[in-house]
This record gives sequence, C-alpha cells and structure tokens, in this order.
Amino acid sequence: MAKLKEKLFSEFPPVSTEEWMAKITADLKGVPFEKKLVWKTGEGFNVNPFYRAEDIEGLKTTDSLPGEFPYVRGTKKDNDWKVRQNIEVCCFKGANEKALDLLTKGVTSLGFIIKGDEVNEENIATLLEGICPASVELNFKTCNCKAAKLIEILANLYKSKGVDVEKCYGSVNYDAFKKPLVKGKANPEWVEGASAVLKAGQALPHYRVLAVNAFLLNNAGAFIAQELGYALAWGNELLAKLTDAGFSVDEVAKKIKFNMGISSNYFMEIAKFRAARWLWAEIVAAYKPACECACKMHVHAQTSEWNMTIYDAHVNLLRSQTEAMSAAIAGVDSITVRPFDKAYQTPDDFSERIARNQQLLLKEESHFDKVVDPSAGSYYVEVLTNSLADVAWKLFLETEEKGGFAALANAGEIQKAVNASNETRKKNVATRREILLGSNQYPNFNEVAADKVKEEAACGCCGHGHCEAAAVTALDFSRGASEFEALRMATEKSGKTPKVFMLTIGNLAMRLARSQFSSNFFACAGYKVIDNLGFDTVEAGVEAAVKAGAEIVVLCSSDDEYATYAPAAYKALAGRAEFVVAGAPACMDDLKAQGIDQFIHVKSNVLDTLKAFNTKLGIN
Repeated sequence: MAKLKEKLFSEFPPVSTEEWMAKITADLKGVPFEKKLVWKTGEGFNVNPFYRAEDIEGLKTTDSLPGEFPYVRGTKKDNDWKVRQNIEVCCFKGANEKALDLLTKGVTSLGFIIKGDEVNEENIATLLEGICPASVELNFKTCNCKAAKLIEILANLYKSKGVDVEKCYGSVNYDAFKKPLVKGKANPEWVEGASAVLKAGQALPHYRVLAVNAFLLNNAGAFIAQELGYALAWGNELLAKLTDAGFSVDEVAKKIKFNMGISSNYFMEIAKFRAARWLWAEIVAAYKPACECACKMHVHAQTSEWNMTIYDAHVNLLRSQTEAMSAAIAGVDSITVRPFDKAYQTPDDFSERIARNQQLLLKEESHFDKVVDPSAGSYYVEVLTNSLADVAWKLFLETEEKGGFAALANAGEIQKAVNASNETRKKNVATRREILLGSNQYPNFNEVAADKVKEEAACGCCGHGHCEAAAVTALDFSRGASEFEALRMATEKSGKTPKVFMLTIGNLAMRLARSQFSSNFFACAGYKVIDNLGFDTVEAGVEAAVKAGAEIVVLCSSDDEYATYAPAAYKALAGRAEFVVAGAPACMDDLKAQGIDQFIHVKSNVLDTLKAFNTKLGIN
C-alpha cells in the first residue's frame, strides 16, 4: 500500500496556488478574476472560487475537538439532535392527543404554544396527560407575563407525579425583547421580569427559560452574519444585566437557549452555527464562570420563513431540506422544519408529516447523526467559519459600543438595520441576484394561487390579535417573494390574462435561449406565454401574434440580427401590441432612436418591469 501511495503521488506532483491562478487567468482570457469568479456574498466579505491548505494555516478553529472549548466543533461528542414539532394549543385535550400521536412518529421534542390567559394547573395537567417529561424534551411558549407561573405549574406537576426533575429537559420561551422587535413597543423594564423567570426556573434545573429568538431576525430578512452578531449581543445583554442583578454567570448562561433561523445558504449556515458556538463560548468565558460547561451554547434551529413562497409551494420542501441539512451537519441540539404550506395556510396533517420526515430521512437513511462535525477541516467551511466570525464579532462590538442590544432594540435601531437588509435582499430578488425558484425564476406557468389567503398573524407577544400600538420601528416580516406574489395575484384577480407572444426568428441557438428567458420573465406576472419554433419573416411573426390576440410581442433573435429585425417588426406591429426586444444589443441606442424603448435582459429589474407592464395593461 505504501508503495502504491508513493507511486501515485510521484505521478501527480503538487500544483502551487500561483500555477492555479496563472491557468485560471489564461482561461478567463482577460476577464478580471475578481469580477468573474469571486462571490460577493453581501455578508461583509467575499468568497473565492477555491481554497487550499495554506488558507487555513494558523486558524484556531482547526485545533479544537468536539465537546471541547471553544466548542466550534460541537458541544457534545456525538451528533444526535432532537426532532421537534410545535403544536398551537387551541384545545388542551386535542393537543394532548396530537402530542401522544407525534411521539409514535419519530418526534423527540415537543413545542406547545399556549395563550397566556389559558395557563392554569388544570389545562397544563390535561395537556401533559400520559406524557413522561423525563423521556421527551418539552418546550413551552406563552405570554411573557405568564412564563414564571407556567414554570411553577410544571415543577409542581412533575413533582406530584414523582418525576425526577433532574431528568427533565426542555424550555420555557421567555423573550425579553419580542415586544420591541415584533410589536414596536419598547420594554425598558425587562430585567425585573427576566429575573422573576430566572428564579422560577431554578425549580427545573435543566429547563432553559431565557430565549434568544434570533430566528425573528432571520424571518425578517437579516443577513447571516447580521443574525449571528445580533444574537450574540442579545445573549450578552441577558448575561450582563442579570449578573448585575445578582445572579451568577453560571446561573444565567445555563438558562439561555438560542433559537436561530436557517437560510438556504447551505455552507454559510453550517459555518454560522460553528462560529456561533465559538464566539458565545468566548463571551461567557470572559465572565469567568465557575464551570466551563456554562460556555456551551444550546441551539434550537428552525427553517426560514423569509424565503417561503405561495406559488409553487412544494419548492419550499427543497429549501427547507437543505436548511435542515445545514443545521444537522453543523451539530445543533434540535431542529424544527416548517411545513411547506405555512406561508398561506394552517399546516395540515400531510404537510406536517412531510416536515417531520424530512428530518427522519437525514437521521435514519443518511445517518447524519452518526458523524460529528463532518465539515471540519474543509478549507472552504473553515474559511467561512472564520470570516463569518470576524464580521459578526465586529457587529457585536459595535452594538455594545452603542449601548447594548436592549438599548438599540428599544430605540428601533436593530429593527431598522434588519429591515434595511430585507429591502436589500428584496432588490436582489427583484433583479434575480437572489433566486426564489417558482417566484422570480422558472415559475409554474399554469398555477393559479389567488385563493391562497394567509390567516392573519397573531400578536407575537400574547398569541392574540395586535393589542398595542407601535411606538418604535418593528421588524418587517414580509417574505422575499411577497412582491412577486402580489404582482401575480393582481393579474389573476383582474380577470385578465395578458398574452405574450414570442416572435422567434434568425439564429437558432439565440432565439431559443431568449424565448426561454422571456417566457420565464413574463410568466412571473402570471401572463400567458405563446412560444414558437421560429418564423421566416418578421411580418409573418407579427401577423401570427396579432391573430393570437397578443398584448405583448417579444422579438427573440441574436444581437447582430436585431439591427435589421427589430425596426422591421416594430414597423409591422404598428402599435397593435407592446413591442419588446429580448436582450441588450450593441445597437440599442440606434433602436431607441427609432422608438423601440422596451428591452428585457439579465440586468433588468424583473419586478419593476412587470409592474410597469401591469400598469400599461390596466392591471392594478
């Protein structure tokens, strides 16, 4: 074997980075390397197309082991995670029956969402009848003002049943900053409430009762580094203020649970969770805890809602599957996969079952739970981990310098920053720099979805309707596809179905490519597309378009041929329909001088262009 290896390596001598770069530069034929191949992520750093061993030399993340400080490779020495499903409790007996059923279907963690005015001993006893709290992780979310009472009820219930609370694991989601973030209502007196919950939580030693709900930032469109940086600042705010209130750092840190989102940026999300554990461990260590285990971050991850779509909703399954994979590979403690239909209706039994099975496939068939931190040592992932850590740490320090997370959240500054990211990402969606399959690219031409109406969201504080007026800026939870969906639904509800005719002529390869591009372009607005194999003359194409009742005619040919075909087609059409040229030919200025002023191409703002066509066609 040794001889075989020696022979193999002698036949393939090492290639230096300089040699790789020389070859790449030659193949690019003068196009700048940075412009063509370097990925501008929007996260505050760029990503190169390849990495080598020299890129990870000296990085701290490559020296640690799973279960060891600073926990970049995981807080435990295995990669098992809990499969969680949440239940919105409307009927306590019904929720109990559903929970018992779920425990037979692979769920190992239950989440109960309970209205604050329904938290009492009888209801909680009914909810947990037949469920052993020492055998399954139980998580509860209710109104902040009822959190301490809920903890007390749970502790008394467990003890009355003879359950050893040392064997009970779970959480009660007390979120001190959800009011300003979600409702736009400042909460400057949060320390008193958090202290009461922390004291109550002592009765359940392994229940984490202080929530860092960074998934809210994710669902509002935050960039990955932004979610991470603010999550760290959020957690540090709890540490700083509650230790000032008389609690030890160990008491506080061991009660904090990070509930984070997962976007579809596969490798970046793996790196995010690795960087999160590392940076949080360093933050807690700075407070000098009595036990190093206090530095371990406990992370629950849930798939994103920002990138969910109403149109072609089954594509949400693809997004949530890669998201769950990222979190599983990264070694989180538990995962919730959002059902694919959550964006437009209350999930049904089918969609909930599929969501559960997405995780079970990763465990039972892919065996992701058998390998700890499989991405460790990857040049790419290690560099991403360190790059994200650098950017997130800078944001963390900046937040601290400005007064801390609470001060900025209560002033609306955190929300404004995240909302600005939401707008930036929506612009990227509008120009297809960020793809939402089925919405801004490759839509289902035949789908009708105007009857999909999302139920009004409940108040994030108490589970009821919006009960307080906003005083500061709140997070904007409009999804990335929302504007495209509104555009397409406007077309559907107008009772009109504009016809777009592809006038294909000339160069075969170019006309086919451009007709496909244009068909996808206009189908995003719900228009009916009439494609064609090709015409011998533009006059024949124009007459066929008029006969078909087309409101828009798109000329699809090559750049060189547009100088001749475009003026002839425009003249033949004579204003009987909107005339569009597919592409951005060199002769564009000459064509504009002749009155041809509508062009669609890869640099077009798809959303704004389609909005303009809706207006021209009388669709509001």
